[in-house]
Amino acid sequence: MNILEDIKQAFRQPNNTLKQLILINIIVFVVLIVLRTILVLGSNAGIYNTLMSFVALHSSPMTFLTRPWTLITYFFTHEGFLHIIFNMLNLYWFGQLIREYLGDKKLLSLYVYGGIAGGLLYLLSYNLIPFFAARAFDSVMIGASASVLAIVVGAATLLPNFTFNLILIGPVRIKYIALFLVILSISGAVGDNAGGNIAHLGGAVLGWIFVKQLQAGRDLGRPLHAFLDFITNLFTRRPHLKVTHRRSKVAVANGARGVKANAAGKPSQTEIDLILDKISSSGYESLSKEEKQKLFMASQKD
Repeated sequence: MNILEDIKQAFRQPNNTLKQLILINIIVFVVLIVLRTILVLGSNAGIYNTLMSFVALHSSPMTFLTRPWTLITYFFTHEGFLHIIFNMLNLYWFGQLIREYLGDKKLLSLYVYGGIAGGLLYLLSYNLIPFFAARAFDSVMIGASASVLAIVVGAATLLPNFTFNLILIGPVRIKYIALFLVILSISGAVGDNAGGNIAHLGGAVLGWIFVKQLQAGRDLGRPLHAFLDFITNLFTRRPHLKVTHRRSKVAVANGARGVKANAAGKPSQTEIDLILDKISSSGYESLSKEEKQKLFMASQKD
């Protein structure tokens, strides 16, 4: 049983964002458990607390300015078993819907944007609302709940009448599940985990706005993926091409003949059905260049 190889394979596979997000959260959780156990047994609990302060989101603006990366790291970090289990189950159930109907890129956008929105609302609330002033000095936040609730509300906004069969309850429309979780967060906004619940609400609002904007034809996730593509290209080795003027003419001539040949014979209905099935399961961005070309050709009238 090669667990490491299985993890590597999960990250090599394209259009596998949901499993990758869950794996990142679990890996971070396990690493922190092992480190905490080793350090506490070695009477070095202070080192563990210092480590956590560099991944958790602190409510202090000055601390945040010195550790801006915590606006991202906090929503991949958990300490309690129930916390991570509840978050990962909801991420899996509702993430499957987002992935199936909108594709992997939208799923990643909702997760990241939801976490950022929740973190920013937490920072603003703990520094601008007098009620939280007393606890703001030593308050920190971890957990993917804001990211997950963005996905839950996003799925409920997109498919409000889709039903889940809940144990002991039966079929329930996901809009009611999302509403219950939002009301639960509102009620907890003045409790012991006030900061976390405020972050949940930030994620929920982001999930609703994201899908509404998507339905209006505006993809708020484009800047995120443009940035990720830029980072990826920095570490991707490109082959050195040497093209002469003479070869370029040949290439153009061959390309022209290829287009003509493709235009002469449209793809079969079976091919188109397979492409449409792929869009349904993974989104349009999962299509290869050839598949997109076939879909375009099929849409042209004779």
